[in-house]
Amino acid sequence: MTLAEARGIDAATEEKLQAAAYRALMHHLQEKRPDVQNIDLMNLAGFCRNCLSRWYQEAAAERGLTLSKEDAREIVYGMPYADWVAQHQTPADAAKLAAFEVSFAQNVGPRADGDKG
Repeated sequence: MTLAEARGIDAATEEKLQAAAYRALMHHLQEKRPDVQNIDLMNLAGFCRNCLSRWYQEAAAERGLTLSKEDAREIVYGMPYADWVAQHQTPADAAKLAAFEVSFAQNVGPRADGDKG
């Protein structure tokens, strides 16, 4: 039994609440705080927008749907990834890059050549 079920919330309602929370998170990241850098999210929380898009893509695949990495990123970023990078991404200093390597390894796994999260 989930905590939500213990609180009298049925599974269908719980899923709707989770979806609403996800939409609020996406709105926050896309509209209210596009200035928050992915590297800062990853270093502080162990995930970033790219992780969210990968999870979205994996959820689609689990349901038999094909969603490209680029399409999943566009859903999460609210625009093509390259556009978001051009509009919002700022250079990271050496300390942030070093912290990112540690966080990525701990939270995502070994990096493949050219993998940027």
